Amino acid sequence: MEKNCKSTLWVLTILILVRSGQGQLLLNFYGPRCPNVEGIVRQAVLTKINQTFVTIPATVRLFFHDCFVDGCDASVLIASPNNDAEKDSPDNLSLAGDGFDTVVKAKQAVEAQCPGIVSCADILALAARDVVLLAGGPAYNVELGRRDGLVSQASRVAGNLPDPHFNLGQLNTMFATHGLSQTDMIALSGCHTLGFSHCNRFADRIYSNPIDPTLDPNYAQLLMQMCPRDVDPRIAIDMDPVTPRTFDNVYYQNLVGGKGLFTSDQ
Repeated sequence: MEKNCKSTLWVLTILILVRSGQGQLLLNFYGPRCPNVEGIVRQAVLTKINQTFVTIPATVRLFFHDCFVDGCDASVLIASPNNDAEKDSPDNLSLAGDGFDTVVKAKQAVEAQCPGIVSCADILALAARDVVLLAGGPAYNVELGRRDGLVSQASRVAGNLPDPHFNLGQLNTMFATHGLSQTDMIALSGCHTLGFSHCNRFADRIYSNPIDPTLDPNYAQLLMQMCPRDVDPRIAIDMDPVTPRTFDNVYYQNLVGGKGLFTSDQ
């Protein structure tokens, strides 16, 4: 389990570092200007988690969606008066508000002690690391120095995020555009050990004729019970049916047993 967790975190670290056109990232980038930034962010994250567990998967997913569109520049946080920013894209409408709120609260806490110094992009990267740790994953260092993006367009999102219906070839192609290998893709997919999904994202697997044969029959029946055909679209279920609140490698064990929620997982 420890090896799998570390592999996934290693890929998260790679994503943190990938940012085209950016200066060198450093562990002590803020130095004396904001020496306590990591502690400030972690305390804000912990406070938020104590309010709702959704903070954990929401923040990880927010970070991923930010990094896969124009790099890790916090452009997914930008609001537009015309509702045409990244966060307004259909692919991002399901991002949980608790992820955004985590960054906002952490940014407010940092600004209170170090005004105008730390970027939102760095705060999001730190927050993603902290929620993984607080969910039982390992600690890892985050190099800092990202600049906040100034451009955020919904039109830039489509085609840049993996779809739950993707096959292996499509997944490999998309991750390769970010310099990530198949091994990296498999490791990063392990973040589905946390979080939840709305029923419409996988309904075709359980209501096709026949039912998707890669699904464990008992798991398929369970999904039908939780997601009947006329289910409330607000209903969401855990992606990991075994240990949904722990950052572990049970996700991979589920796949071996035919309990991957998405086509792309299985």
